Formats: sequence, C-alpha cells, structure tokens
Amino acid sequence: MPQIASNSGKDRQILSGQIALVWHRRDLRVDDHPALSEAIAQVGDQGCVLGLFIFDPDILDDGLTEGRKVDFMLGCLRELQANYRRLGSELLFMYGQPVQEICKLAQAVSASHVFFNEDVEPLAIKRDRQATDALQALGIKVQSFVDIGLIAPHAIATQSGEPYKVYTPFWRNWQSKPKPQPFDAPQKIKGLANYENLPVMSLPSLRELKFINDIALPKSGETAALELLNKFCDSNSILRYQTERDLPAHAGTSNLSPHLRFGTVGIRRVWAAAIAAKQMVRSEEDATGITTWKQELAWREFYQHVLFYFPELESGAYRPQMRNFPWDDDEEKFQAWCEGRTGYPIVDAAMRQLNQTGWMHNRCRMIVASFLTKDLIINWQWGERYFMQKLLDGDLAANNGGWQWSASSGMDPKPLRIFNPASQSRKYDPEGEYILQWLPELQGLTTAELLSGNIPPHQCKKRDYPLPIVDHNLQQQKFKKLYQDCKSP
Repeated sequence: MPQIASNSGKDRQILSGQIALVWHRRDLRVDDHPALSEAIAQVGDQGCVLGLFIFDPDILDDGLTEGRKVDFMLGCLRELQANYRRLGSELLFMYGQPVQEICKLAQAVSASHVFFNEDVEPLAIKRDRQATDALQALGIKVQSFVDIGLIAPHAIATQSGEPYKVYTPFWRNWQSKPKPQPFDAPQKIKGLANYENLPVMSLPSLRELKFINDIALPKSGETAALELLNKFCDSNSILRYQTERDLPAHAGTSNLSPHLRFGTVGIRRVWAAAIAAKQMVRSEEDATGITTWKQELAWREFYQHVLFYFPELESGAYRPQMRNFPWDDDEEKFQAWCEGRTGYPIVDAAMRQLNQTGWMHNRCRMIVASFLTKDLIINWQWGERYFMQKLLDGDLAANNGGWQWSASSGMDPKPLRIFNPASQSRKYDPEGEYILQWLPELQGLTTAELLSGNIPPHQCKKRDYPLPIVDHNLQQQKFKKLYQDCKSP
C-alpha cells in the first residue's frame, strides 16, 4: 500500500502547469494534511490545486446518518471552504456516486493528479480502489497517504508477521515506533481563474439534503478543533487525565472525538501536542496522565488495525461462540434503554446525554453497553447501530470495537466482563452529580438512594421515574449461564 508522503520533498517531481484534485472525506482541514501538502508541493507555483468533497447518497441514506451528524459535517465544510478561499483556491462540491463524480470532475478540469488520504473501513477501501482504477484508466495519476492514524495498519505486526488481536502487545509495539511530524498548514493554494461550467454544486443546506437536526451542536471545524486541543494540552487537563477521565461529571477529557471523526484536526498535530505537554510534567502523576492519553490514542488505532485486517467485524462477532448467542432482543426494553427509562439512574443519565448532545462520556459508554448486553440480554449490534445514529463521533472502527468488547464477543483476552450499574455509580459518580445533571426529576433524593440502583418505589412514582425494568443480579446470572452454554462443545 502507499506510504505516507515524506515532508522532505526528496525525489519529488514538480508538475508545473498541472491541475491536482485533493479529495476530502474524513479530513476536513488544511493543517497537517498529507494529501494537500503533497499536492501543493508537487504541482508547484505554476499549477493549481482544488479541493473536492462528494456527498455520497449511499452514506447519507444508510439509516445510520442523522441530521445532527450531517449538520456538524456541514459546519466543518463551511470552514474548510472558507480556508480554501482564503488561501487562493476553492473547495468544490458534488453529489452522487463518488467514483463517477470524481472522474467527471477530473476530466472537466483536465486534472493530472488526484490526491487523497486513506481510510480503513471496508466500503471506503473498496471505493478508493475503484476510484483509483477508474482515474488511472483515464491517464490520471493517483496518490494516497496514511492519515487516519499515526501508523498505517499494515505497518505494524507481531513478530510472526501476523496482525494483532490483543491491545497490550499492540500498544508496546505501537508506542515504540517513531511517529511522523505534523505537516505545516499551507500559506497559499493557487486555484483556477474560472469555475463556471464545471459539474459542481454549491455547498447544500441541511434542508436541501433532506435532514433536520434535533440538538444544539458544539462548535465544528478546524479552528474549534485546534482550540480544544490547545486547551487540553496547554493546561493541566492532560496531566490530570489519568484521574479525571473516568468521572463523567468532570470536564476531564479533550472532547476531540467528533473532530477526530471528521478529521478537523490532524492526528500528527494531536500527537505533537501531547509530546509538547511533557514540559509541564512535575510529578510521576503528571507523566502518567500524558501516557494514559497516548494509550487512548493507541486504542483508537488498535481498533483501526483489527478492522483493516478483519473486515468481517463490521457484520458480526469476532468470537465464533458468540455468533449464534440466544439474545432476548426485547423491543420494549430496548426502547426503554434508548430513551433513558430503565430505572437505573447512571444508565438513564448517559442515554439522555447521548440523545440530547450527540456525545457520551466513555466510561458511561461502557456502562450502558454492558447493561444492554448483560442485563437486558439484547444483541450488541442493536446498541452499536443506535450509537452510530446518535453519536457525532460515530466511527465504525471505534464503535464496533467498543461494543464487541462490552458484549464479550470481541478480542478482549478476558471477555466475560459485567458492569454493576450501582457500583459503577458509586465509584465514578460518588456524589450523583452526573446523574442529577441529566435526571433532574431525581433532585431531592439522598445520594445513597441515587447510587443504590434501587430507588424506593414511592419515590419513583412521585417523580414519574420508572422502576428498574430488570433485576441486575438475576440477569447477570442468566447471561453467565447462556455464555457458558455457548462455550461448551
């Protein structure tokens, strides 16, 4: 596979007078952008570089894409378009099947080159291969670059040359490898003199794409992403990450996940900021905070790695014994889980945070996933789909990996993990702050009642809050029995 372009520019051919297209997908920025940087470097001052984004109806209509996510993406695209114009060029928009559309535009502008950053999702890999073949058949040169992670999935392997299936040895190898430096943001991009008669469209509105958005969005775009990164890494937040990241009532995380999903910040820029934060370290605890954050970045790349090598994960369980697991799949209980009406406060608070903001704290993602699969005994794929619909940071690799970990169907070497909602509440929300933020109807209860997992029935009735829809202890025994039966020959 193509390797990431070198910053050095050695052996680079300058294509004077040529026109290059940079095909944006999950990289909606101009800073730290391998494909854009290399396009500018190769075309030189005499050529033109144009950005392109294609609205793919197969993605927009896949049932997983809701208006909140599209609206956030449109905000990112507006800023990307403004950045192209500020630098002297243009970001063009098309709607349709990507392979057909990019070939149409490449021919219309007489493009000599198309540059893009690679993806790891199965359908994206298939699309990019088809696009590359079609463009090359037209005599257009195509170059692709590693961007979604610091290290390409194919560039890291076990000593026997096999892909990793367990995180810890992956982390040891991954963290020992040198990481690429960020690409500088361009100072100028030369565009065309005339954009008339091209088969392109204006940036569509949310309504024109036939979506509506039901939530207030966080700031989108490259400027917001860099502000979040700097705020997190230039303060004590990254140093306190080890102790603060699991407390959902505290602002202990970077909130960068939607920006990493849409690529409004480059992963090399993120890594460089973490390295620079070392100068603030004054204690072993500070250093641990930075290391823990790096480990979370490695988790992200581990899930990319396994999806790249095991694309079948997209459609089912990794563990064979879990592929025909007898899930209960109760529709009413699933709907109660979706709406945050299970009678378990920490679960309901987390689901309401998701529904109202498009984001959920990571500790809570594990709690609600365990509850759906181990307490309600509902297929993890139902929850995986709901998360992809509602999360602004919904990402196939990370979402699938997290759900399979929680469901005991993935690559976890100790797969049988069951979270007790009450003990999780006591440990990570000891004052009930997070619960009360999202379940204001429970104001007035004692902290002990909030965290017990068993609110008195008269208090539930008074507050129109549901009684627990299942008994945790009974359900975990039932799940364990079903799990052991599936393991038996």
